[in-house]
This record gives sequence, C-alpha cells and structure tokens, in this order.
Amino acid sequence: MQVIGLCRFSYPAIGGFQVEHGSIEERIRYLYAEERLEERFRLMEHIALPCLREQTDQEFELIIVVGDSLPQQHRDRLQDMTSDMPQVRIHSEPPRKQREVMKEVLNKARRDPSQPCLQFRHDDDDAISVDFVERLREAVRDCPGLITKNKTVGFDFNKGYVAEVDHSGIAAAEIHRPYYVASLGMYVEGGCRQTIMNFAHEKIPRFMPTVTICDEPMFVRTHNSYNDSRQKRVKPVPVTLLSAELSGEFEARFAMNEDRIKAAFSGF
Repeated sequence: MQVIGLCRFSYPAIGGFQVEHGSIEERIRYLYAEERLEERFRLMEHIALPCLREQTDQEFELIIVVGDSLPQQHRDRLQDMTSDMPQVRIHSEPPRKQREVMKEVLNKARRDPSQPCLQFRHDDDDAISVDFVERLREAVRDCPGLITKNKTVGFDFNKGYVAEVDHSGIAAAEIHRPYYVASLGMYVEGGCRQTIMNFAHEKIPRFMPTVTICDEPMFVRTHNSYNDSRQKRVKPVPVTLLSAELSGEFEARFAMNEDRIKAAFSGF
C-alpha cells in the first residue's frame, strides 16, 4: 500500500497560518527572513529528516512543498539536504489557499487512485519514531473491519515528547497529546479523494473512526522561535535536559543525535 507524507517548508499559503499578515508579500518577507530560514533549515536537517532516513520501512514518499518564490540558494540547500533520500520530492507552488494546494498535491501523488493509500503530515521541526511507517502499516492490518466499512480511518500514535534544542542539547518533557500532526496517519480508500489535509488534525475524530495507540513514544514536537502555533500567548511546557540514558533513547527512537544538535545550534 502506498504511503505518502507531506511536509510544508515555509510555503507562503493564502490562509493556513495562525499568525496573520496584511498581504502575501508581507507573509513572504516574514517566511523568507534570513534568521527564520536559518533556524528552519537547522531544525529540518537535525530533527525532521534524520528520523525519515532511518525508517525501518523505507517504502514511503515525502513531498516537500515550497513556494515558487523561495530564493534559489535556499532551494539548492534543501535539494542538497535531501539528495541522499530517494523518497523525497520537492514540489513548488505559487501562493494559493493552503488546503486546496495540499489536497491537490496529495491526490496527484497517488500512483493508482483506485487503490487505497496511507497518508501522514510531517512538520519541518518535528520528529517521528523510526518505526512509524512500519507501525502505521501494521495498525491498518490490525483493523480489517474498520478498513472494510469506512472510506477513511485515522491512526493516532499519541504519546511523545515536547522538546527544545539549542547549544546545550535537547531538553524535553514526555506528553500525551491526542491528534497532534506528528505521528498521526490516515487510511484512504481506493477511489476516495479525501486526504489528510481535508481536516484540521485535532478535528479528525469528528469525521471518521480513529484508532489510538499509546504504548511507546512516537513523536518529538519541538518548541522554537518560529512555531506558528506559539506566536500567540500559550501555556509554556517545562522541559529538562536529557539524561544520558534518555539521550540514547532519543537517538535510537528518533535519530536525534544530541552532539550534532549542540554543534548545529552553537552560536545561533
């Protein structure tokens, strides 16, 4: 069964942001500001991509959506960063309504729309467990009745961590958070044109049956300077630096290497 992931990398959508801008030009200036993009690249390189490289099931695709106005040097940097990942395809779009674009991208990525597929979203500053794709397939096999009776089914791995990264390393707190973007997957029946981007992630259980799996930590959600959801007043999550044991677990489960993260964010 085809598995398709979708990642938006500073795509200047019309809508789709909690931080509002007066015009699309203003949004582009905000998204492409050098300091912001530098942080996004470091997070992408050291948080979002390593866990995909190390997936125990390599049979998946990841479409990274960027704006067609992304400066060439940044497009080249992203291309270089993913050149060793045959699963990755970078796709550029002009500014359009976010959900309209993403639904179209996902449906065009289906090799055979008459066959079912699995879909997931992947933010450029989050990590998923290295066995996420494998376990998503396994969860679908475990639920033949739901799959037979429904066009779409959600699969929510809702145990993970909130983390902050800087020159000191990784500080984190374990959390239980239903229907986060990270480690949330969706089954889509053959012939159905609905996608995981038809729905706000936290509202998925309003529209389809969902399966909750909470046995192991399956995601790392980073809090950083430019989280769209954290630009407004939100309750902080206290985090503590990882112990040596937990640092090893982060590397094993999420391919997050603390020494490389320290080096990447030193002086930033």
